[in-house]
Amino acid sequence: MAARKTTAPKPPPKECAPCKGTGEVSRTVRVGRKQRNVGQQAGICLACFGTGEATD
Repeated sequence: MAARKTTAPKPPPKECAPCKGTGEVSRTVRVGRKQRNVGQQAGICLACFGTGEATD
């Protein structure tokens, strides 16, 4: 019988730096003609597109 080939397990994916692995970042909400900051809301992380894993 031929010997079985074993592959090394893949390392776990790296955590995305801007969102710290959550997939969401806070975005500033601006209102009015003067564009005043009124608060923040959750938005999708554009570095990892919400997966939480680093792309490089």
